[in-house]
Amino acid sequence: MSEKKRVDEPTGTETVGHEWDGIEELDTPMPRWWVLTFYATIIWAIGYVILYPAIPMLHSASEGLLGWSSRGDYAMQVAERQKQLEPVRLALVSQDIEAIGNDPQLLQQAIEGGRSAFKVHCVQCHGSGAAGSKGYPNLNDDDWLWGGDLTAIEYTLSHGIRNPDHDKTRFSQMPAFGKDGILQSNEIQDLVSYVRLLSGREKQSAAARRGAALFETNCAVCHGPDGKGDRVQGAPNLTDAISLYGLDRATLTETITNARYGVMPRWGQRLDPATIRMLAAYVHSLGGGEKAPVAEPAAEAKVESGEDEQS
Repeated sequence: MSEKKRVDEPTGTETVGHEWDGIEELDTPMPRWWVLTFYATIIWAIGYVILYPAIPMLHSASEGLLGWSSRGDYAMQVAERQKQLEPVRLALVSQDIEAIGNDPQLLQQAIEGGRSAFKVHCVQCHGSGAAGSKGYPNLNDDDWLWGGDLTAIEYTLSHGIRNPDHDKTRFSQMPAFGKDGILQSNEIQDLVSYVRLLSGREKQSAAARRGAALFETNCAVCHGPDGKGDRVQGAPNLTDAISLYGLDRATLTETITNARYGVMPRWGQRLDPATIRMLAAYVHSLGGGEKAPVAEPAAEAKVESGEDEQS
């Protein structure tokens, strides 16, 4: 091969010894700037491997002399952000939750913080728009089982719904009228007709009249004689068009026969008080939030005289 090499006279460059149809390949050297750049990248790569995590091993990777990691960097950014938010968080927990609305700037900060926390902890059940789905409440309307003021929402978030291991949880239990043999199937159908009459989905009928008597005996103690519910017991209002599971005959038959037992986590054991208040402010702002209930004169008199329900 070396015998075929020669110097190309026009360019002064040695050939590599290849020839095809009279065409020869020149052994043109790489530009010096390119070679130097290539060597620089090799040196940079060696330095990176030494300074940063780079070499995969059995259970981890080499840590590097600088000790840097993406997780550590993220933790630093989170800590810095938490430090910036600390005054807001202190302001949220240092006063009554109903007083947050007196400071528009603080309220807006709480709502934005709650919006972020909602995306992390709540969208799985209530949806990204908080519209809920079957069995999961729509937080945009003004229909509340336990109360829609800031204090009530904070309590619900903190203590959850039907957490049997927690004595402060919200708890209600509807009897399984069919499964437990309290009512017969024909009586359940009469009761369905009356409940649908209450919400305007059926007209008056003989079945609804029979259902009214059954309702008074079995249901009025929780839902009230007029079917408008009771927030103290978490009993829903049956007279509106809003239902957690549905108001069609098949769904109501299922509900009355087997009852429902929806559960919500108690976030008080997972989230700090400031975050829970942010979530309460966000949920309250979605459209159905209510003003704090006005204390009754008798209750105010008890507070002023130092009496309470346990004295």
